Amino acid sequence: MSSTFSISDLAAEFDLTTRAIRFYEDLGLLQPERTGPGGRNRVYSVRDRTRLKLTLRAKRLGLSLTEAKDIIDTYESPRDTGMQLTKFLEVLDVHRSRVEAQMADLQANLDEIKVHQREARALLGKVSGQNPKTSKAKAGLAHANG
Repeated sequence: MSSTFSISDLAAEFDLTTRAIRFYEDLGLLQPERTGPGGRNRVYSVRDRTRLKLTLRAKRLGLSLTEAKDIIDTYESPRDTGMQLTKFLEVLDVHRSRVEAQMADLQANLDEIKVHQREARALLGKVSGQNPKTSKAKAGLAHANG
């Protein structure tokens, strides 16, 4: 593995746009060295590559980029593993609570959909039973599909 990477290298490796990588840089998640005329070329280090990998992992977990940066920055501090793990657990606890609340909301929504489906099926059964045209059409469909 190379010890430096271009923005195109990282974009290809992680299936990102160069714009997304520049955005992560603007947030302070990545700090490439600038080279060339006017510092137009970005040279990313192994450290930047690792930070990008950790950022994407945090994103997959559903953490905000700010939360990801806070966690990643803790690992840049002097090696106080206890402090790092405590911070990580705090962020995960908050995120877990948020996800559990979202799941509860989704479950309530799903339960409401099921009630509406039952009601609609019951009404359809009544309407189908009373309306000869619907029954004939239904029978014709069954015959055509059968």
